[in-house]
Amino acid sequence: MTTFAEARVWVVGANQPVRSIRAAIDLASNGDTIRVRPGTYREGNLIVEKQLHFFGEGWPVLDGENKYEIFTVHAPGGSISGFQFRDTGIASIEDLAAIKMLESTRWRISGNRFDNCFFGIYLANSSHIWIEDNVLTSNAEAEHQIGNGIHLWKCHHATIQNNRVAGHRDGIYFEFVTQSLILNNHSERNMRYGLHFMFSHDDEYHGNTFLNNGAGVAVMYTKGVKMTGNTFIHNWGSSAYGLLLKDIRDSEISNNRFAENSVGIFMEGSSRNQFSQNEFQANGYAIRLQASCDDNAFEENNFRQNTFDVVTNGSLVLNRIARNYWDRYDGYDLDRDRVGDVPYRPVSLYGTLVERMPVAVLLWRSFLVFLLDRTERAVPVMTPENLKDEKPAMRPYDLR
Repeated sequence: MTTFAEARVWVVGANQPVRSIRAAIDLASNGDTIRVRPGTYREGNLIVEKQLHFFGEGWPVLDGENKYEIFTVHAPGGSISGFQFRDTGIASIEDLAAIKMLESTRWRISGNRFDNCFFGIYLANSSHIWIEDNVLTSNAEAEHQIGNGIHLWKCHHATIQNNRVAGHRDGIYFEFVTQSLILNNHSERNMRYGLHFMFSHDDEYHGNTFLNNGAGVAVMYTKGVKMTGNTFIHNWGSSAYGLLLKDIRDSEISNNRFAENSVGIFMEGSSRNQFSQNEFQANGYAIRLQASCDDNAFEENNFRQNTFDVVTNGSLVLNRIARNYWDRYDGYDLDRDRVGDVPYRPVSLYGTLVERMPVAVLLWRSFLVFLLDRTERAVPVMTPENLKDEKPAMRPYDLR
């Protein structure tokens, strides 16, 4: 095996002895570095089965000519940085990618640009991968024309950090991915989801921004996820939401900001999740809590300027709501302990009617709606009796 001291550097360029990346890969041994000078390289699909380090100098362009996958990697250890990947092939059966890693480990993909690639970075059966500081953009107009920006399937111990993804089907996609981190990424204008989780347990995502996507984030069939410090903003449309939680359990959702989404959080079939220190502001619905959810706790969150704070489709709701700030709360605090002396019911009669009959939204801001809600507050009949905040906060929490 080649030792570190014996590793060589191969320089690729039009005026170099080695003029193609493919030739450099053939010449190189495990541990070698391949430096690529500026230029455009059209070499089809480059197969990497060695432990190599690829560095682009001055943003060399690797062009897939709208026909090829560009890098296919099946090797332990290595890195790829400083390249501009563009125009991979598009296929309905094959998932062609700018960089595809199969059964690989300990690779770092950092500081690259991806333009109009079907899939940007695609990992399968791989572990201990770092994907950092990349920019992935596409101008596709329909979902069938584009894959996911960063796609992981059946991986573990991956770190996805400081990337910008825009214009893809899903910005970031996890399926059967465990013990991985998604940190400080910006996912914008993706057609379906900014981030999509499926069957991916014990992962964490922190400090990410999901802006103006078809829908912000979907977490499905998952347990043990920590979602903290993220921003879900302007995911707006007839079926859009900031965060979809479907059949998830034992997870933490805290210190996030949900602003200007059609729905801040939509929950279905989810249990034993903790929601705390979140900001819900100017959403259509802050939380749509389906009756199939139970044993979830909503504590010390701020609800401000939402059309509906909480709606549900059932009369029996087995979840806990406590110590939240509600800007519609008009109760009193005689003992001045900053906790309201009377409970607050966030589910309005009108919200219940809209949830059951969406056409009723046409009555919004009418005098009839005002009378319905005032009557329901005085004599609750249709809204769930057990869905109330016994100790509403009188002042909003400082969640900076």
